Amino acid sequence: MRICFVSTYPPIECGIATYCSNLVEPLRAESNEIYVVSQHGGRGENVFGAFNSSDPDLADRIFNVLTRFTPDVVHIQHEFGLYGPRFGVNIIPLLYSLRIGGVPVVTTIHTIYRDIPREHKIILDPLIRGSDAVIVHEAYQREVIRSTFDNYEPIFVIPHGVRDLEPVKDAKDILGLSGKKVVLLPGYFRPTKGFSRIVKIFPEIVKRVPEATLVVASKMRMVEYSEERNNFFDEIDRSPVRDNIKVFCGQFPQKTFDTIISAADVVPFPYTAGAQSGMLTQVMAFKKPFVASDLDSFKNIAEKSGGGIIATSDDEYIDSISRILEDDKYAAYLSSNIRKYVKSNLRWDIIARKHMEVYHSVYEAPCRDAEYVYIP
Repeated sequence: MRICFVSTYPPIECGIATYCSNLVEPLRAESNEIYVVSQHGGRGENVFGAFNSSDPDLADRIFNVLTRFTPDVVHIQHEFGLYGPRFGVNIIPLLYSLRIGGVPVVTTIHTIYRDIPREHKIILDPLIRGSDAVIVHEAYQREVIRSTFDNYEPIFVIPHGVRDLEPVKDAKDILGLSGKKVVLLPGYFRPTKGFSRIVKIFPEIVKRVPEATLVVASKMRMVEYSEERNNFFDEIDRSPVRDNIKVFCGQFPQKTFDTIISAADVVPFPYTAGAQSGMLTQVMAFKKPFVASDLDSFKNIAEKSGGGIIATSDDEYIDSISRILEDDKYAAYLSSNIRKYVKSNLRWDIIARKHMEVYHSVYEAPCRDAEYVYIP
């Protein structure tokens, strides 16, 4: 099958870019023809930079490239703001141009909140109705769509895939963390990620685990949240356990980031908002135990994987993080649970097969026994 993706793509630093590249690899391994129409800056096999998010004619630029490939299916990776200003409204004309041209469209909607903001509803309504099939990552997101948008039916729940990797050997030695029990705060900085909460309670964790070290490996996109970011690092500098906090800076390309995650003993996710976390899947790739807030997506993956703890108060964060640092057998148990769950449910080859089922559901072969032939 010839599948064309519309997405960002590495080396662009974006969770959607990483997601798309991880999905493309196993799809291509199954002898599918894969093309990606990306923002300018994306590179790779059959990856074509065609637009900037600020282009007013974004839809036409993407459409003109897509149609040259005569795709069997177009798969749009959707995130608000990815396709320009006003919450990415410019993606809507593209979708309907494809539908008018008779091209089946599958859309993965990466962010759907339980309480959908007004602006999101305005974008989601035509996006959902104009797609032949919609993919979301959580069952509750499908129910939210159905209850909000007149019980729209062709919605598939496919969880976020996870790379199945072993931790980088000697990661702690490489990063100067030998002998430390590492609590990691990774990923782009946003106030809703609650990083400050962990900094504030960390002195209590150090009381219980003196060798505990908080590693902050966080960066920002341009200048967004700059005031909050500055306040966060001021909190770190004022911490009574400042010597137990290490801040890493840099661009964190994948190999570097994988090494940082490999050095962690536990990763907290004290998020106060969010639909799902691509960062959690990065952590699970290395089978690292996590302690998370009670957001729906965290509760779901903690229950299914058996590899994480849900915390709703400072005391619960302190107790859960400290226990994982203190009790090696307990930490190994959580890690083993993640390993089993990823291998059985979340490896990218498994996720790719689920996507193929969706593609076949919207693609009409010329006759019942037609067989797709492609020799790479």
